[in-house]
Amino acid sequence: MGGALGLTLVALAYPSMLGFQKVSSDPSRIVAQTQWGPLTEADRDFVVKVRAAGLWEYPVGQMAVKKGTTKAVVTAGQHLIDGHAALDASCRKIAPMLGIALPNVASPQQQGFVTTLSADTGKKFDSDMANILRVTHGSIFNTIAKIRSTTENSLVRALANQANDTVLDHITVMEDTGLVDYDQVLFQQTTPPKLPSSDLTPPPPSGGQPQVVLTPPPNATSSPLDVGGAPGGAPGGAPSPSPTVG
Repeated sequence: MGGALGLTLVALAYPSMLGFQKVSSDPSRIVAQTQWGPLTEADRDFVVKVRAAGLWEYPVGQMAVKKGTTKAVVTAGQHLIDGHAALDASCRKIAPMLGIALPNVASPQQQGFVTTLSADTGKKFDSDMANILRVTHGSIFNTIAKIRSTTENSLVRALANQANDTVLDHITVMEDTGLVDYDQVLFQQTTPPKLPSSDLTPPPPSGGQPQVVLTPPPNATSSPLDVGGAPGGAPGGAPSPSPTVG
């Protein structure tokens, strides 16, 4: 991986999924009591992070399908589209059940990735895409594990299970391209740049703005969470009471 990409990663890369600005420094603070268990700041931020990830990785997947010069890069793009469409559907199902507002636009940092890869062509696109996505997925892997091991909310726990499987799959297909520079990737994952919070936070949704939906491909192999049907429904189809916000 060349020096230009290294600068791009230093400027943009870590971590790949960040949520709205926190109102407290305590991620364990309970912000709502729900029938699926208490919802902490960390839980809420995680749901937002998963949604925000799809808002930039899904279009990158579309680019890879169109611009990739090898079968492995095209396949990686297909996996990004498939996996993030399913994760996005899960987020849109559970967010109203938990009283979480989801962004419609990725953070400036994440939009920077899309801009960089939009300008790339040929082998440079292949290499940049594989390495940037390998850094970002590797960076979020530990976050998913921490949420899965600590959350007391069953919906968040189910989303963490799905995200873990999806991220591992995406790490694998990036590595299968044969383009990952492991030394540089490890450096970027362990030496994150200091970025202002304004670069890391997706803007909140505007009132009355239609919710962005990431459409699954016709041959989708990933499925969203089964939480009782339509958004707002509880598992098993029971009515969903509003969360009690703390």
